[in-house]
Amino acid sequence: MKPSAAKILFGGDYNPEQWPKEVWEQDYRLFDLAGIDTVTLGVFDWALTQPAEGVYDFSTLDAVIGKAVAEGRRICLATGTGAHPPWLAKAHPEVTRVDFEGRRHRFGQRHNSCPSSPVFRRLSAELARRIAHRYAGTEAIVAWHVGNEYGGACYCDLCAAGFRDWLRAWYGDLDRLNDAWCTTFWAHTFTDWDQIEPPSALTEHWRGPDHTAFQGITLDYLRFMSDAMLANFADEKAAIRESDPGTPVTTNFMGMYRPIDYHRWAAHLDFVSWDNYPPDDKSAARMALTHDLMRGLKDGQPFWLMEQTPSVTASRDVNPLKPPGVLRLWSWQAVAHGADAVLFFQMRANRGACEKYHGAVIGHAGRSDTRVFAEVAQLGAEFARLGDATLGARTPARVALLFDWDSWWALELSDGPSRLVRYQEVVLAYHRALWDLGADVDVIPVSADLSGYDVVLAPALHMVKEDLAARLESVAERGGSVVTTYLSGRVDSDDNAFLMDVPGPLGALMGVRVDEWDAREASFANPVRLADEVTADARLLFELVLPEDAEVVGVYEADWYAGTPAVTRNAFGDGHGWYVGAGLDQGGVSWVVRQVLDRHGLIGPYAGIPDVEVARRVTPDGTPLLFVLNHSGSAVEAPAVVSGVDLLTGVRVEQGTVLRLEPTGVLVLAESRPAA
Repeated sequence: MKPSAAKILFGGDYNPEQWPKEVWEQDYRLFDLAGIDTVTLGVFDWALTQPAEGVYDFSTLDAVIGKAVAEGRRICLATGTGAHPPWLAKAHPEVTRVDFEGRRHRFGQRHNSCPSSPVFRRLSAELARRIAHRYAGTEAIVAWHVGNEYGGACYCDLCAAGFRDWLRAWYGDLDRLNDAWCTTFWAHTFTDWDQIEPPSALTEHWRGPDHTAFQGITLDYLRFMSDAMLANFADEKAAIRESDPGTPVTTNFMGMYRPIDYHRWAAHLDFVSWDNYPPDDKSAARMALTHDLMRGLKDGQPFWLMEQTPSVTASRDVNPLKPPGVLRLWSWQAVAHGADAVLFFQMRANRGACEKYHGAVIGHAGRSDTRVFAEVAQLGAEFARLGDATLGARTPARVALLFDWDSWWALELSDGPSRLVRYQEVVLAYHRALWDLGADVDVIPVSADLSGYDVVLAPALHMVKEDLAARLESVAERGGSVVTTYLSGRVDSDDNAFLMDVPGPLGALMGVRVDEWDAREASFANPVRLADEVTADARLLFELVLPEDAEVVGVYEADWYAGTPAVTRNAFGDGHGWYVGAGLDQGGVSWVVRQVLDRHGLIGPYAGIPDVEVARRVTPDGTPLLFVLNHSGSAVEAPAVVSGVDLLTGVRVEQGTVLRLEPTGVLVLAESRPAA
């Protein structure tokens, strides 16, 4: 990257084109007060920059960029293609999307561009090309921002043709496709590529997008649509590179966003950035998982927090306000998990449309004496004092959590055993256990190198692809622990069931087989008695586990299968394979994970203090950093586990000293290293 100032980038999405220039002067005075050094510009400027086909007007963008440069700000410059302009839809109606129900949309909204439209691809790339040509070489530009929050889907004829082309490249011939889709079922054998239709409410689906007669077709359409939008990103990045070969290019991801497989995108981004809008103010563990997921997309490389609200969102039925201190706490949490930039949406509150009540650093009245502005300014001052102390630092995790979009899609498309089991909820439960126990964790794709991990958790690993089973076995053979759960090892990469005992290729490692499983409504619970006489409720899914070599760790206590195994541990090489065959509650999941971490000495120092988060990073020069964050509503006290300097206060801390963290308190400790 190219930022000249060695510090965490701080600022956010700024849209001065919405206000007269006298407001710009006021804004930059306030930016100075708040320590704002970075602005994201031009995200939705297509209609201003290109008011008609073949006509370009850079006067507004020239003024906006010129002002930012004059004020000494660093710029993340967008290509402006986050939403297409009205003239484009009027002149070329095929650029708008066709929805799942088969309706052609007219101009409106923002995620309304068909990713397969040659016109859209040509004009969006051309806009990016012209913007890059005009502004490349501007020293203030530290990154390029392509599009905005890619998402959604299109089912038009252009996408149908694109899907068929994608399938030809993916499968090579119709025989292979028919085998993958199991088309002998219901007389679906395809004898010509043109017979294939996008899976929608008009073709294979019933009740909704997750209810389909042919899961393989819909799975491939999800893969295709993710790749089609990636092609749009790649078009614009290539256009930028014609004028600027070096400045990094990104787009803003949305965390655990189901429609797009970010693992398929990661290699195409120079760095990952993402927008953090959790569903409520009790989401500390969820945010930690998503930060870890974003960091894991590019092998642990630091990321940018591209957007977060300073106060409230505006897109939900109920939009809770961040209480005092939470803006700061959540920003430091992002840094603790790998962020090298902390940016907001939005810098000044919009006066109209659907985001006029969305939180902003500067409200409608333009005041500097609000609580929110004061908290932003406090954070800006802390980042200024911190300097480059955390930049480029990596997380030294020995625990890996596998996250797989294909398993997510396949599990939730399946007609059985239970539509109530949601992939994200299962993964969240296992990550929550790691978070509560203070373990540093990398959230990584199933294709990642596992050789550096002592513990690998693979919850709801529904699809097992390529050599994954063998690589998991290698973890256990060398002394590591592998944990997987119910509904794992069920299908291959085509979403066809393995013709072997459940859990398929994972069976040898787990030392079990599963012939039957029971699914119940959410209100039904079957207690599972774990070792140490701990009892946990299990819900939704109950596999009847038959140990072959495995040791029984937990048994069901109710129904006709009472007394049969629910949780097992199998000795494999020098390590273990753990199989959790039931939907344990959080207490049960945490009990299992504690046993695993304890064997490897990976339980954190403050695991007994609820809602106190611990995270570690190591700087490029080898300095260990310890982050301690208090997400509880009460002050906490605990002894320091290392000696070092608190980077936020400059105070030296000795090991064993009692630390006190107020509610929303943060400690960033640079550990003292022994003299050589």
